[in-house]
Amino acid sequence: MVLDLVVIGTAITLGPLHNSAFILLLFARRGVRQGLAFLLSWLANLVTVIAVVVLLTGGQPPERHSAPSTAAIVAKLVIGLAMVLYGAYRHRRPPLPHGPPRWTSRIDNASPVTAAGLAWLLQPWGLVAAGAATVVAADLSTLTDWLALAGYCLLATLSLIVMELYVVWAPRVANAQLNALRSGLGRHQEQLVVMLSVVVGLWLTARSIYQLVA
Repeated sequence: MVLDLVVIGTAITLGPLHNSAFILLLFARRGVRQGLAFLLSWLANLVTVIAVVVLLTGGQPPERHSAPSTAAIVAKLVIGLAMVLYGAYRHRRPPLPHGPPRWTSRIDNASPVTAAGLAWLLQPWGLVAAGAATVVAADLSTLTDWLALAGYCLLATLSLIVMELYVVWAPRVANAQLNALRSGLGRHQEQLVVMLSVVVGLWLTARSIYQLVA
């Protein structure tokens, strides 16, 4: 479980779309406040999903090869295959060039509530669902699994935390650096989406097949 959560959490935090949107928020009016609202909403979404799964399992992993255990593994397998197919599709047929989304023009006047809602909208729900299917195996009677869940949430939010703190501590330097980062993310967004989809999809597929047959 821990290794799967590390892979999924890393893929979430490296996602180009939400990171680009977060940088725009940081440079809007009251950017630090907007960024904090986005960050807290992002983290709250992850924690809520985990809490729902833990409530359903009672904090105890289902028996191996039982129906709930098999269902969680099959869910990860389906998500993994879907990600591989999506990555292959985006590689073969990338979207036509277009301007920035409409919401980017309104971000300068966004309220903290809007920023929080944007975090919910931009959450990579496929990866979050894969994380939820993985958390089914969590045993909350052990400190290790508690730390693994906390570490997963922090890892999936790490890029946002780093950028928020960077803007607070060194706003002038952060402005130039994060602008350059956003430009790079914009130029290579398609490659990043394809790479993350295929790599994580293959990982989830291989791990799920192994868990089903082992």
